[in-house]
Amino acid sequence: MIAILSPAKKLDESPYEHLGFELSQARMLNEAEVLMGVLKKKNPKEIAQLMDLSPNLAEMNFERNQEWTKEHDEKNSKPAILTFNGEAYQGLKASEFSPGDLQYAQDHLRILSGLYGVLRPLDLMQPYRLEMGRALKTKGKKNLYDFWGDEILNTLSDDLEDSGSRVLVNLASNEYAKAAKLKNLDARVITCEFKEHKNGTYKPIMVFAKKARGLMSRFIIQNKIENPEHLKAFDLEDYVFNPRMSSEDNFVFTRN
Repeated sequence: MIAILSPAKKLDESPYEHLGFELSQARMLNEAEVLMGVLKKKNPKEIAQLMDLSPNLAEMNFERNQEWTKEHDEKNSKPAILTFNGEAYQGLKASEFSPGDLQYAQDHLRILSGLYGVLRPLDLMQPYRLEMGRALKTKGKKNLYDFWGDEILNTLSDDLEDSGSRVLVNLASNEYAKAAKLKNLDARVITCEFKEHKNGTYKPIMVFAKKARGLMSRFIIQNKIENPEHLKAFDLEDYVFNPRMSSEDNFVFTRN
């Protein structure tokens, strides 16, 4: 079983302790280099327009783009699972993982990325900002969905085959799940939703849903979940499986 997660805009660029085993190289660095080649030509004002950023954030990302290099090592890069730092990754708490947890995550968690396509947790990455939904034009391609085509889908399919499972747990946002073309994946796809009780009904609240996706990722990794039925035991931070709101491949978790 493999779970997919979205990246985060917020990054932790602080130094980290060496994990004690070999880190991996992102598998789509050639494609990332093409995309970054386009981004490097954009000035801060153009970056602000493309990504709807303030002048300060645009300047910061302009500098990141200029510093980005295809050569990734432990001096200029950091493992993806320790770099992304948004709500989902605060739920994941990868800094607390044991070596065994990290190795399991490497085999069973994939992070989708506008720049890198598909990242494994221990893949080295450099700071960037490029949401999948942005209309970055490359030669002959009108946006990132067009650029990536079936590459993300095919990589996930290969990873599932290597894992010996045909089950994928979708913990990604719609923006990133769209890039994976999950309807075309020859596997069972289980999408998890997380809802809060508010005004007499259950509703998704994005800031909580994002963190819950990270919590579910942590639950899968630390419990070495292989059977999708065991996902229903998820109970971190008071979430419970809601059978009345769920369907065969759509698992809904609620909390009051």
